[in-house]
Amino acid sequence: MVKKKVSPIKSYKLKNGDLRYEFPAYLGVDPLTGKQKRTLKRGFKTRKEAELALARIKLDVANGTYQQERAETYQEIYDLWVKQYEKTVEESTFVKTTGLFKNHILPAMGAYKIEKIHVDVCQKHVDEWAAKLKKFRMVKAYAAKVLDFAIKRGYIQTNPFAHVDLPATASKKALVNDDDEAENFYTREQLIKFLSCLEQESNYKAYALFRLLAFSGMRKGEALALTWNDLNFTTNELRINKALSRGKDNQLYVKSTKTGVARTIKMDDKTMAVLKEWKKKQKQDYLVLGFNTLQPKQLVFSNEHNEYMQPTKTRKWILHVQDKYKLSTITTHGLRHTHCSLLFEAGASLKEVQDRLGHSDVQTTMNIYAHVTKKAKEEAILKFANYIEM
Repeated sequence: MVKKKVSPIKSYKLKNGDLRYEFPAYLGVDPLTGKQKRTLKRGFKTRKEAELALARIKLDVANGTYQQERAETYQEIYDLWVKQYEKTVEESTFVKTTGLFKNHILPAMGAYKIEKIHVDVCQKHVDEWAAKLKKFRMVKAYAAKVLDFAIKRGYIQTNPFAHVDLPATASKKALVNDDDEAENFYTREQLIKFLSCLEQESNYKAYALFRLLAFSGMRKGEALALTWNDLNFTTNELRINKALSRGKDNQLYVKSTKTGVARTIKMDDKTMAVLKEWKKKQKQDYLVLGFNTLQPKQLVFSNEHNEYMQPTKTRKWILHVQDKYKLSTITTHGLRHTHCSLLFEAGASLKEVQDRLGHSDVQTTMNIYAHVTKKAKEEAILKFANYIEM
């Protein structure tokens, strides 16, 4: 009796219930490794279609004419690029980048044949991103990276994104937004009022955290990753060598600082006294919750489970105080801008401010300096007008 041959073609269902067919296929021997090459072909709408495709592959392999399919679409090139990209960046950066692709770039360009993408197509999408996204330049830059990767792999010769014009209206809009961002800080008087109001509240942890941010210029993630052994109460020094960030699956984890460089900064007596007082309160408060906070790697600011605080918590705290006492609204990050601005007003040099805040690019420091200079000029003309009294 002749044994019936089992077909390698199998059926499977899509999420919407539609039926599709797939099959494994032998592709011959890889001349580079000497090992057998196999692949899985799927997505066929009928069994007949799958049978024909399998027969073609078998014939091409037997004749030595089979060529492995190359990536054809932007999505397929992206899938190759993103595997390499993940090895070169921090987990938090990878998560943010893949989010940009998922939400903006792939829905727009994913289905395009890679060799058919031209400058007009790229211009169209840049215009669309510019109309709705504040950081459209970043989106455009990442979209272009995939095509740069395609050039390296020999799929295309030039990158059409290199010839795109940035929309003039979007540029103006960006300038307005930059000005808005520049206002995200307190003056000396506003900061004193803010901290005074905060001190009256029952949340001493929030007061200690915001006081630290305002008087150190630390990034919020750096403050939330601090452990008590990073503080030296004898020398009034603070060691900043890590930061809390959000990685895959929305999980919090500790990474290096934004620039990857650790720094040690001097602190004032009052802020260190506030932190010392918080250390005592933390010990008492957390003992009630069943935690010993005298461990060497105890977090300075932790949640009720003595684990990493959710970074979003500070927004609730700062808005509560601003609303309650009718204060000007700034973000938690605005306290970093505040520190930078007041350092310049106090006479600190560009290099001193750059080192203290951990800016890798002096241009970032200079942008804030330019705003402080503008404020000083405005104050100068007011003093002049008051002096003349006309």
